[in-house]
Amino acid sequence: MKKSITSRLLPYIIPVLALVSITACHKDHKIVPEGHGKYDQGFFMVNEGWFGHAIGSVSFYSTETLSITDSIFTTENPGAKLGTDKTTLEFGTVYNNKLYLLSKSGGPLVVTDASTLKETGRIASAATNDWRAFLGIDATKGLVSTGNGVYPITLQTLALGSALTGVTGQAGDMIKVGNYIFIETETDGVVILNASDYSVAKKIPGLSVGFAKTFDGSVWAAGGTSLVKINSTTLATSTVALPFTVNDTWGAWHPGSITASTTDLTVYIAKNDVYQGANTIYKYTDGNPALLTGPFITLPAGKITYGAGVAYNPATNQLVVNIIKSGYGVNDSVNDLAFYNPITSALIKDLPFTGYLYPATPVFH
Repeated sequence: MKKSITSRLLPYIIPVLALVSITACHKDHKIVPEGHGKYDQGFFMVNEGWFGHAIGSVSFYSTETLSITDSIFTTENPGAKLGTDKTTLEFGTVYNNKLYLLSKSGGPLVVTDASTLKETGRIASAATNDWRAFLGIDATKGLVSTGNGVYPITLQTLALGSALTGVTGQAGDMIKVGNYIFIETETDGVVILNASDYSVAKKIPGLSVGFAKTFDGSVWAAGGTSLVKINSTTLATSTVALPFTVNDTWGAWHPGSITASTTDLTVYIAKNDVYQGANTIYKYTDGNPALLTGPFITLPAGKITYGAGVAYNPATNQLVVNIIKSGYGVNDSVNDLAFYNPITSALIKDLPFTGYLYPATPVFH
């Protein structure tokens, strides 16, 4: 579980610094061919924002310029805002070439064109809002998880329906595979719904971090000292022991620090601390527990992941790792966007950048 931004900033007061343009050298995402728009050739980074000082933002890493540009939503939508300095932009995903951006703590739900970043719709900020994640179901329907249940949403109008009866309490990451929807919840672990009518098919208690999907359709989640594979057809489970305890993020929720290769049966999971990110990332290939005897990636001393921390980029077959300097205070403005070889763990490149952004998660087309 990560320490909340509020908790990180309470011990000190530091001057307001402007977020700068940077040019440093889940879950189910729909892959959109590159070259169709301004923001197709690369990926997004959804940033929490500097609590009490600056609104959350969206950055873009360009595979053409090999650089990062911050505040692209503001650039493309002058005058529009992704919340306030008291809300936390925590989640983003691309579905049917729309980028869905969700904030916690009273913020809005904003939808943009994923190629242009032009806003196409929103649910306005409100004190009762407490968004977590979005999951597209089909061309007209989706689900939104919140701090209190899961709600159906009509994609054309962004109208919310009544809370699903089978899910209670705080809900986070969601993924749909085949005929089932998998939802991470604080109360019941993984709740699996029938996609046809949202009825409960199964609950798997004790799992607090999800989800990753390997190319065979298996869904992976973790909790305690276990990494669990769920057969997405039969819902049967198998478990492998992890050499560390998985810490949940319900106290200061962010997307799960788990991801999977799209080319083989390999899962990567960050060893998050209780109140901060991970200095190590572990790798497990189905059927090969020997890989878990030690970390796959160890970050440099004094560096930790932030937010989701680790993600697999299917366009480049690289691990993307968001890194921040540990220690709080001015260290929070020291960032790295690192790219690793998912087979050898070799560092491919590292892009240092500066700013109190607090990157929550990368978002791929």
